[in-house]
Amino acid sequence: MTKFLQLNLQLREILKMYDQEYLDFVLVPSGLVILVIYHVWLVFAIIRRPLKTVVGLNAVIRHQWVHHMMKDPGKNGVLAIQTIRNNLMAATLLATIAITLSSLISAIVSSSSNLIFTIHTTKYLSVLICFLVAFFCNVQTIRYFAHVSFLINVRPSCDELGREEFIEYVSQQLNRGSLFWSLGLRAFYFSFPLLLWIFGAITMLACSCLLVILLYFLDTATSSPSYLHSCKVNNDTNNTDIESTCHSMGNGESGDSSLHRPLL
Repeated sequence: MTKFLQLNLQLREILKMYDQEYLDFVLVPSGLVILVIYHVWLVFAIIRRPLKTVVGLNAVIRHQWVHHMMKDPGKNGVLAIQTIRNNLMAATLLATIAITLSSLISAIVSSSSNLIFTIHTTKYLSVLICFLVAFFCNVQTIRYFAHVSFLINVRPSCDELGREEFIEYVSQQLNRGSLFWSLGLRAFYFSFPLLLWIFGAITMLACSCLLVILLYFLDTATSSPSYLHSCKVNNDTNNTDIESTCHSMGNGESGDSSLHRPLL
């Protein structure tokens, strides 16, 4: 009788273990697929209707900000450098947090006596990858912002057309840095459901669904400033690059502008 009870308990533990692995193999990929589908939709939304997304809207505003700052570098130079410095400090803080958490997770995994590749180690490895990606993206943000801090106060000694091309180049570098900033934040967001995966596949799936709902409200712009839809830049010459950019994006079309090319 005692042996029968022991065998019954062992069978229950084995079935419980298989049920947990079954949930990991089914619910965890489902949560990842939900996150991937949402971000694929977000990329297409940024391309086709940029002013309906926060990423595209901020790209247009940063473009106008660079144009305004570089109109008079002597007057706006200090303000521009202070703004970029604040963003540099924020990116440095996130990069420090990411590499610190990566080192902590690596120490926890390496301190374990058994380093066999199991689902438990996969959980820690996936979170570690997210933090390493966040560190890499924030380092690239620092790189681009530091580069822009030198360029934004340069007064190009060339004609008006060359000056507009130089301003466009500076705005592209700033938008690339902001893109890596957004990707670094996305890596932090992805780490939330993966961290909850440690407590079970059901919590991971629930966190993925909740995260997608929250990100939808954070990524979509219900309304955009009206001046962006009829953006006019008062220049002495009749250049139309910025005006056509604002008109095409204000109509919700992708256009052929080079403004949001570095975003994707």
